[in-house]
Amino acid sequence: MVQRVDGASVVVDGETVGGITGEGLCVLVGVTHEDTAEKADRLARKLWSIRMLEGEKSCSDIDAPLLVVSQFTLYGDARKGRRPTWNAAAPGEVAEPLVAEVVARLRALGATVATGRFGARMRVSLTNDGPFTVLIEV
Repeated sequence: MVQRVDGASVVVDGETVGGITGEGLCVLVGVTHEDTAEKADRLARKLWSIRMLEGEKSCSDIDAPLLVVSQFTLYGDARKGRRPTWNAAAPGEVAEPLVAEVVARLRALGATVATGRFGARMRVSLTNDGPFTVLIEV
């Protein structure tokens, strides 16, 4: 899930571990069992070039920063009962390297990328600009 923001940050145990200021994108990345390094590369290229910013600009057009946060709960399934299941989410040992791959590929493209901390209880704060939120599947 991608949100156009005017600033965003991640705090873990009272410490800001990542943040961006001004116009940019906050990206919540969920990893499922079928995801691969090739999909991570496609996602990075899409994030860098998607025209979600003011004036239909992309991060690559105006060198806008991205905050990338791992979020396994995107693959939660609450269709049955009252408690979501996480069966569709990849386990941490699979998901962590793929989230890191998205970040690495974005940086290789020239992006300024801040991150959360994988597996930590994170407090994500942002100002959604619009609001403007898009779900991207690759």
